[in-house]
Amino acid sequence: MDDDPVTTTLSAGPLLLRPWLAEDVPALIEAYRDPAMRTMLRSQVTDEATAQRWLRVRQEGWESGSYFSFAVVDRHHGSEPVGNVALKYPAPGSDNAEVGYWTAAPARGRGIAPLALGALGDWAFETFAKDALMRLDLLHQVSNEASCRVAEKSGYGFAEVLPARPPWPLDGHRHSRLRTGDL
Repeated sequence: MDDDPVTTTLSAGPLLLRPWLAEDVPALIEAYRDPAMRTMLRSQVTDEATAQRWLRVRQEGWESGSYFSFAVVDRHHGSEPVGNVALKYPAPGSDNAEVGYWTAAPARGRGIAPLALGALGDWAFETFAKDALMRLDLLHQVSNEASCRVAEKSGYGFAEVLPARPPWPLDGHRHSRLRTGDL
């Protein structure tokens, strides 16, 4: 992986997807104050120390080539992140990877997640084409109906129901987006 985590940015309409920065800590803490987000995500950010740890994990993911996380900025509404999209890439040569996302409560309903996931997917298929990446999976709990809508809007068709397993107490859905043609 030769992308530099300091310089890799993506654009999608009014959105800028960029690396997370130390100055994003206040926005990150505020986003995680949302009770809905806390119930849907495994990692928790409650204060500056956990926010710094969260940022460090994302930086280490870029460095190892296994986890690529982008802060999502809606340029029409300022310069602070309003969401996150990430690609969890298991190993070179793997034909599938997992994507994830969250959107801060005040930014929901503006179409940010589908637009950001679309840009992330395009980037992933282009960046890992030589590694034969063919499928991206988006996973969520069955109770998260909003994620079903986001998945469909961003080209991730429903694939299957997944049985509950720790740490998730409910069954889940797997949605997939397949590589089509040359990007």
